[in-house]
Amino acid sequence: MILYRPVGQAEYDLIAASGFTAYPPRLPEQPIFYPVLNARYAREIAEKWNRRYPDSQYTGYVTSFEIDDGYVSQFLVHTVGASYHQELWIPAEELEKFNAHIIGTIQII
Repeated sequence: MILYRPVGQAEYDLIAASGFTAYPPRLPEQPIFYPVLNARYAREIAEKWNRRYPDSQYTGYVTSFEIDDGYVSQFLVHTVGASYHQELWIPAEELEKFNAHIIGTIQII
């Protein structure tokens, strides 16, 4: 499965530091990691949220990555707005295991 994740500058820097192989741990106030199912939704988040907030350093990137289908199938798809606003909710404590199932490297699109 191909998934997408909009990120700001700080998260991008941490992904780059991993050699583009892992997403960084969630902050204490972030109980879930939510990759999205399509690039359109990821771009929308990057433009409407990341690029407009100082926490993202007013920068938005869209990442793309492949993940093992068998592993990721345990997570339900959540539609959180329009029909294409689909995302997976990965508990923060599961992120390290999630990262281990990424195939190849995280791409910036």
